[in-house]
Amino acid sequence: MRVLVLASGGKDSALASWWAISKGWDVAGLVTVSVENDDSFMFQLQSTNLAAYQSAAMNVGWMQVKVSGKPDQEVNELEKSLVGVISGMPGPTPPTSLAGEGWKIPSALRNIDSGPAIDAIVCGAIRSEYQRRRIELMCERLGVISFTPLWHHDPLQHMQELVSCGFKMMLVSVSSDGLTEEWLGQLLTQESLSTLNDLAKKFRFSVDGEGGEYETIVISAPHFNGDISVQGESIWQGRRGEFIITDAIL
Repeated sequence: MRVLVLASGGKDSALASWWAISKGWDVAGLVTVSVENDDSFMFQLQSTNLAAYQSAAMNVGWMQVKVSGKPDQEVNELEKSLVGVISGMPGPTPPTSLAGEGWKIPSALRNIDSGPAIDAIVCGAIRSEYQRRRIELMCERLGVISFTPLWHHDPLQHMQELVSCGFKMMLVSVSSDGLTEEWLGQLLTQESLSTLNDLAKKFRFSVDGEGGEYETIVISAPHFNGDISVQGESIWQGRRGEFIITDAIL
């Protein structure tokens, strides 16, 4: 089984890629959607270029697809960009620079190699029917299988398993009551996850962030060869904020 993984740089797509590798499948590469608008119903916006470093750490190819973010267009734009790679053609050459002048391109970063046709696309969707259904329909049109291995995972158990399995997750945006500026750039550990769960109960948000309460990047995981070191700065806007990465090194 030769597969592509839709990778945002966040916790769920990182877990989905580990799942695919654990199945013994050939992960041809990670596909990262970069939204050129300031909003998207489908795709993560914050720090998605970290997926380039994840692909280098996994020794697989990487492909960046830029989409408009318009609800009626963004999945079609992704689909059109995938047609060649799905048929077995090589992916486009990765960009020579990534967001921010301080970002150092990993020396191991490469495109998706040519090879047998892709059999399936793996997505880290958990509860968004909107996202899952549109990816499934896209896969039907492309003639490949759609896998969503995390679908309906229990929120707290999902987060506990990520931490216990060695996924180092950093919060890069928060937008919920109870999540203050101090959470930006913080790593989730057993202790901080317990605190996060207490806040989720008190302020009635989902502990796994599936309601958009926060976004993460993964800087270390069981299937990475090495850790990703990041530096950045927090930007707080009163009730929400982002951790802007200024430098990344594998």
